[in-house]
Amino acid sequence: MSRATTLVRLALRNLRRQARRSAITAAAMIVGGALMIFSLTIGDGGHEDWIRSGARMGSGHIAIQAPNFQKSRKIDDRLPAPARAAAEAALGSPQITEHLLAAVPQLAVVGLASSPTGARPAQIIGVDPIAEAEFSILDDKLVEGRYLEPDDRLAAYVGAGLLEGLDLRLGSRFVLTAQDADGEIAGQLVRVVGVYRSGVPEVDQVVIHIPLATAGSWLRSGDDVTTIAVLLDSSDRVAPTSRKLTRELSAEIEAGDLTVLSWREAMPVLDAAVRIDDLGNYVWQGIMFGIIALGIVNTVLMSVLYRKREFGLLQALGFTPRQTGGLIVTEGIILTFVSGLIGIALGLFLTWFFFRDGLDFSFAWDEEWSFSGIAMDPVFVPLFRTTRVIQSLVFLFLIGIFASIYPAYRATRIDVAEAMKFER
Repeated sequence: MSRATTLVRLALRNLRRQARRSAITAAAMIVGGALMIFSLTIGDGGHEDWIRSGARMGSGHIAIQAPNFQKSRKIDDRLPAPARAAAEAALGSPQITEHLLAAVPQLAVVGLASSPTGARPAQIIGVDPIAEAEFSILDDKLVEGRYLEPDDRLAAYVGAGLLEGLDLRLGSRFVLTAQDADGEIAGQLVRVVGVYRSGVPEVDQVVIHIPLATAGSWLRSGDDVTTIAVLLDSSDRVAPTSRKLTRELSAEIEAGDLTVLSWREAMPVLDAAVRIDDLGNYVWQGIMFGIIALGIVNTVLMSVLYRKREFGLLQALGFTPRQTGGLIVTEGIILTFVSGLIGIALGLFLTWFFFRDGLDFSFAWDEEWSFSGIAMDPVFVPLFRTTRVIQSLVFLFLIGIFASIYPAYRATRIDVAEAMKFER
């Protein structure tokens, strides 16, 4: 313990002796730490917005579906009534409702939308109007008419792209065609009651909302649904909530009646986009801190070269080469860890003080924001996570160790006799 204390005291003394050099290196680490925590919090906030938007435009943070529906997208792979009842009962447990914002039934099929002027492929989703209004963001994208209401029967809420493609207008009638639960091709006449513009052309051209009761009657599926979409208060709650639902529904899962999918499994394109953006962020940080690490190597190595006599004297007094190397590593760790800690604290404060209401990137785009089929808010609100601070500190700690290895190795190779002849 006394030797460790001695190493720390000698390391601090040596850093003070070379105050200018230490300050320059520390300044680089402080700026790097601040930039790292800024990019991580802004990136996490942006990803949370992507995930939330994707969840509300799709099948939620968690999707409870029949095992094969994700691949087939056929009405044959729907949740039977007992499985739906079990899922809704599980969602009502206190452990899950604590973080549950909405759980909505959906009956989705791939079909055809036809008008006198042509036909277009469509993703037709039967929804509960009241529940879906709390869950989805499409009702907020209304540009004409209104969203679905509980008393609607032959109503349809369509995107502006589909409306233009079929040459329809508000109040126009058109026909939906899809395969029903009996395997027959069935048609349903509906009327446009509302038009939305989501900002994502792919969505505006294909997605149609109709009342769930109408879809069940038309497709002869009764009260069965294809998905129960679950919306949570944070994407951080997806993994624990999925595990709880899996435990609660283990009997139904083993029987092959349903499966519990996280948003990563239900929306693989969005998952890939988030992972790629994360990778780009890590690569940028790796390059930046690689440059900073070279600066630390230079600082510590120059310190070693100018202190040969001191190291020789320490070894003459009983220091082993290993302890001499440990002294150099201790200096590097102290320099990087303390300056990195200051940088992270400074970055957290500046990010919260200046950007806690969000960083607006709308100046860079003139049109609606979309990415991987998801409409995004151009204002990125930073998301502060304790895990990110811990990861940053560990990363900086490792930078300090690795940047000090070569200078420490050089210090262990000093010859005592030659070092005692070294003139400062």
